[in-house]
Amino acid sequence: MAETLSYVYAILRAGVDISGRVAGIAGSEVRLVTSGSLAALVSTVDAGEFGEQGLRKNLEDMGWLETTVRAHSRVVEAAITAAPVAPLALATVYYNDDRVRAALAERGPAFADILELISGHAEWGVKAFADVSRKEQREPTASGPGGSQERPGQAYLGKLRERRKGQAEAERDVLQQAEEIHAALSDLSHANRVHPPQNRDLAGYQGLMVLNGAYLVDGARTEEFIAAVESIAAESALRIELTGPWAPYSFAMVEGTDQR
Repeated sequence: MAETLSYVYAILRAGVDISGRVAGIAGSEVRLVTSGSLAALVSTVDAGEFGEQGLRKNLEDMGWLETTVRAHSRVVEAAITAAPVAPLALATVYYNDDRVRAALAERGPAFADILELISGHAEWGVKAFADVSRKEQREPTASGPGGSQERPGQAYLGKLRERRKGQAEAERDVLQQAEEIHAALSDLSHANRVHPPQNRDLAGYQGLMVLNGAYLVDGARTEEFIAAVESIAAESALRIELTGPWAPYSFAMVEGTDQR
């Protein structure tokens, strides 16, 4: 087994060189591997750490994961200041630089399409949160059919059913609001994605996340997009959070692991 692997951060057009501007994984040198009109940002990494068995263990180590994510993002963010880049997934590795060149040649048209899509655009994130726990619940009736008093067990079950019904209706209402917000912002974006809600414990938010949207926005429409989000936030009962601009991970992420 080889002692090292070629770790690829992102794909960009050939001729843009950021080597020397930023350090990669574990302080490694970042270099360009070129094939035709495309290039990859690459570092040499340890095969024991980034090979299949090593990754299986390391991806469960939160300290290792956080450090690696930061290093990966640092390279991508440095590159995106110089040119449009298509970030690859974390820990995308190839056996060597020749395999990287082969992937660039084989998947060149797809990479070129992605770079064309994201050129001149940035990703913005919009999240919407609702607190449906405080919605007014319906109170069950005090007596049963014919005016007879319900037994305590029946009254409790009836109240529980009413509470669940009220909760479900409240959730449907806020989800409908989230769909309307997404539709309005989609009209102002070049492309959009709706991601699953983030894990509440990991992300540390309160309430119900009803929208986790990503929007690819033309640089010329940035102010219009931000103003629209601010207007929606001012009028909506939902709590709206705007983040960005980001590297367009949601629209440029491509898979490329090769350890055959």
